[in-house]
Amino acid sequence: MKRKVCLAAITIGLLTSLIACNGNGNAVSAAKEPVDYVNPYMGNISHLLVPTYPTTQLPNSMMRIFPVRAGHTVDRLDGLPLIVTNHRRITHFTVTPFLGNKEKLAQGLNYDREKITPYRYQVYLDDDAIEVDYAPSHRSAVYTFVFEKEGTPRLIFNCGKGKLTAENNAISGYQPLNQKTSVYFYAETSVAPVQSEFSESSLLITMPENARSLSLRYGISYISEEQAKKNLEKEISGYNVDDVAKAGRQKWNEALSKIKIEGGTDNDKTVFYTSLYRSCERPVNLSEDGYYFSAYDGKVHADGGQDFYTDDWIWDTYRAAHPLRILINREVENDVVRSYLLMAEEKGTNWMPTFPEVTGDAHCMNSNHAVASVIDAYVKGLRGFDLEKAYLACREAIEGKSLIPWVEIPAGELDDFYKEQGYFPALKPGEKETVSTVHSWEKRQPIAVTLGTSYDHWCLSLIARELGKTDDAALFLNRSYNYRNVFNPETGFFHPKDKDGAFIEGVDYRYSGGLGARDYYDENNGYIYRWDVQHNIGDLVSLIGGNEAFVNALDQMFSEPLGKSKWEFYAALPDHTGNVGQFSMANEPCLHIPYLYNYAGQPWKTQKRIRTLLDQWFRNDLMGIPGDEDGGGMSAFVVFSQMGFYPVTPGSPTYNIGSPVFSTVKIDLGNNTYFEVIANNASAENKYIQSATLNGKELNQAWFNHDEIKDGGLLVFEMGSKANKEWGKNTPPPSVD
Repeated sequence: MKRKVCLAAITIGLLTSLIACNGNGNAVSAAKEPVDYVNPYMGNISHLLVPTYPTTQLPNSMMRIFPVRAGHTVDRLDGLPLIVTNHRRITHFTVTPFLGNKEKLAQGLNYDREKITPYRYQVYLDDDAIEVDYAPSHRSAVYTFVFEKEGTPRLIFNCGKGKLTAENNAISGYQPLNQKTSVYFYAETSVAPVQSEFSESSLLITMPENARSLSLRYGISYISEEQAKKNLEKEISGYNVDDVAKAGRQKWNEALSKIKIEGGTDNDKTVFYTSLYRSCERPVNLSEDGYYFSAYDGKVHADGGQDFYTDDWIWDTYRAAHPLRILINREVENDVVRSYLLMAEEKGTNWMPTFPEVTGDAHCMNSNHAVASVIDAYVKGLRGFDLEKAYLACREAIEGKSLIPWVEIPAGELDDFYKEQGYFPALKPGEKETVSTVHSWEKRQPIAVTLGTSYDHWCLSLIARELGKTDDAALFLNRSYNYRNVFNPETGFFHPKDKDGAFIEGVDYRYSGGLGARDYYDENNGYIYRWDVQHNIGDLVSLIGGNEAFVNALDQMFSEPLGKSKWEFYAALPDHTGNVGQFSMANEPCLHIPYLYNYAGQPWKTQKRIRTLLDQWFRNDLMGIPGDEDGGGMSAFVVFSQMGFYPVTPGSPTYNIGSPVFSTVKIDLGNNTYFEVIANNASAENKYIQSATLNGKELNQAWFNHDEIKDGGLLVFEMGSKANKEWGKNTPPPSVD
């Protein structure tokens, strides 16, 4: 009997092992929840540009931190952050636990055993043997410090140029961020200090000798210290990190479970959910108990029951992050657009923002792509904002504000030239700038401005049409063709023109334009801007010479060598990294380009290229992202592309089909509706679509309409290892109508 029991136990164990393994004998992580796949360290070491940061933060929440260090490989911390107010800048609002003399802190804190998840941060401070544990809520957080060595426990708080006060176990203070904006905090320690010492903008508190473990809970606010205290009291009642982390883990699983996936490898899942996590970090919700602080007028406003969002770099995020939010979080996207309108009103100009941050509109890059997010939301059914107000603010940002990059001033002589001639003029090599308001570093960027504004005018024309403004719609639709004015038919590239209408001579589309190609383009070279006509790819196909010429031009870009040593190439174009030939996977204007084969009768090449790019540049490692991740834009590209489709043209309610990575994707659209993508036989080898059906009907085109899935739907692919070159070739996605 005993022998039989043992055999039964062995048999059950073997069966359990078989169930827990895939066909390759590798452990299957079926028990994992979505947040367990997130790797905040992915991409923390950059190929050249600003990398990603391992952020601990609840979705779209004010409270966020990442380690205070000069770079991922640096082995010292400069304190522990209380709040990070800008997603890519080191904080100077910190707390540092230590034993003994504070002078030793000047060298920084040695650390080890760091562990970061979206909802928890843990680290060990070697020198003083201190265990650190942290978890955030939305506007508050809690730290616990365990002192393993004998000595007097101390905490030092730093607030930059701000001010700190202390009374009993309560500490409060603020840090100014600019002339209008400050961040406030209120904290309580679990153990009352025996001494407090102030020195400029720092506070040193000494704890009882026997306090081997102590905790710090605190709230933050952009309104006041009193509001910071209210935020803390509302969200965290105790000092238990486990409780706060457990709640945070649940919040992240709720957010990430909006999209459920099956199939693929563990690496695929990690890349997917890490990308989705980064798409949910920003923008941040600044509403506090029904109020929000606006850096646009320096005042506190009632939010009217609708959350106020900021910290959104729209030049990047309109491309994929906003369209992704329309699919999985429509109410937040409604609030985001409403927040734009409030910003425009509060700044007094009625100009839509371009780079809204906590401290106001940074007005970086070029163009005014908030208009794209407005019309994309509207044509996909969102109605939670005033379209008339949005139209006026978008029109003023494009027509009344100057198109000069990185400059926020009323329209002037260059803008008058653009309206009269239909292009932004370039300077000849060696010609000195004649317009004093042009940014000395960012330059005119004439091709980037002309192409970007053509797209913006197309978006504006669509809003005008929705409002019945037929004359405006016709005017702006006509201006949406301005890209034609800088197309050089002899070369097939968009080519800078001088004020007299002549193409600048001697332009090399790889290198010309100075640092970052800003004299002509922006951050990327002419090979990337050759495709920057998102709204009218069909016309671009014609300009380049038809389907065959268009495909050949795409192929050439992906195979054209740098032509210089890497150090020479990147010295001139430091943002143009992640190269495949002259294609740059590392910069946002590239994101739609691999999908353009769909417009020229060869969707199979899009399928091949997308899977190759995902495999080459997005991996579960420290260099797993090729360039800037400026707020979810590039990460949302990965999310869409792994699901098998992508919004090439925000403003058009259509999606281009690529190559699905997973066998099943189930997207929660809200209101108990789901859009499901099934890719039978999908694998790394089986990346080519053989046939497809959408909602039970044959689909023989490489795109579909939002209306076909908005109330739920089912897209089914049959996948294979060899391209079906006939599938989808005869019906290109729509362009300007």
